[in-house]
Amino acid sequence: MSEEILLTKEGYAAKVAELEELTTVKRAEVAERLKEAISYGDISENAEYDSAKNEQAELEERIGVIENIIKHAKIIESKSGRADKDKVTLGRKAKVKTGREQFEYMIVGSAEADPFEGKLSNESPVGAALLGAKVGDKVMVTLPDGSNAKYEILSVG
Repeated sequence: MSEEILLTKEGYAAKVAELEELTTVKRAEVAERLKEAISYGDISENAEYDSAKNEQAELEERIGVIENIIKHAKIIESKSGRADKDKVTLGRKAKVKTGREQFEYMIVGSAEADPFEGKLSNESPVGAALLGAKVGDKVMVTLPDGSNAKYEILSVG
C-alpha cells in the first residue's frame, strides 16, 4: 500500500504520541497480564490468559495500523495565502449554517476524521462538498440516508 494518508500537523503528532504510548506503556501492561495469567497454571482453560492474548492481538493490530498511517502520512498545510483565505481547503476550519443551526468543521484526511470533534473527512459527503467552496457559497449535499442538506459557508479560518 503506497497511498498517501493525509494528516494535519496536529493529527500526525497525535498518531506518533499514540504509537509511543502503545509500544511502551500498553505493551508492557499486556505482557505483565500475560505473565500473571501464565503463572496461574494450565492455560488451556485459563480465561485470564485468553483475555490477555486477545488484548495483545488487538494491541498489535492497532500498532500496525498506526505505523502504516505514519509511514504513508502526508502532512497537509493550511494555506493562508490571500487567494485562498476565503476558500475551504484541507486543514482549515469552516463555519457553516444549515437551516437554523451553525457548525464549525475542520476538513481533514480520513485517518484523522472525528465528527464528534468537528473533524470531517475530505472523503465524507459533507467534507467533499465543502472543499473548494468560498465564503458566501451555498452547497447542496446528498447525505448517506439519501436526503439533501444545504450548507452556507459563513467563514473560513
